[in-house]
Amino acid sequence: MSAEIRVRRRVAFSETDAAGIVHFSNYFRYFEDAEHALWRDAGLSIHPESAEIGWPRVSASCEFHRPLKFEQEFDVSVRIAELSTRTITYAGEIARDGEKIATGTWKIACVSKLRDGTMRSVEIPAAVAERLQPPS
Repeated sequence: MSAEIRVRRRVAFSETDAAGIVHFSNYFRYFEDAEHALWRDAGLSIHPESAEIGWPRVSASCEFHRPLKFEQEFDVSVRIAELSTRTITYAGEIARDGEKIATGTWKIACVSKLRDGTMRSVEIPAAVAERLQPPS
C-alpha cells in the first residue's frame, strides 16, 4: 500500500513554451502522472477497462515557485492529504535539486457513470479506500 510516491522526470522539448520554460499546463500533467503511479504502486488502476465508476477532478490549484526548463530533471511527489467517503484530496510538490519548483492540490470524486452519460457521486469502494488509506 502506498499513500505517497515520488517520480523522477526530465523536461521534454514539447512541454516548453517559446522561451524554453515548461508551460504551466504541464505541471498538472506531471502531478496526474505521479497520481497514477501512486495507484499502480497500491496495486490499483484509476481507470480499469471495465470500470463502472470514474474519478473526475472537482478542484485543482498550483502555485509556481521557480521555472523548469528543457532537459532539466526533476522529482514529482504526490501524497494523499485526505480520503473521505466520496473524495480523495492530493498534495503534490515538484522539486529540482532540493529546490521547490511548484506545489499543488487537487480533489477527485468517485462517481458512478449512468447510462445517459451523466455521473452521480458514490462512495469510494472499500477495496480502493483500504489500499489508498494514508498512514495515521
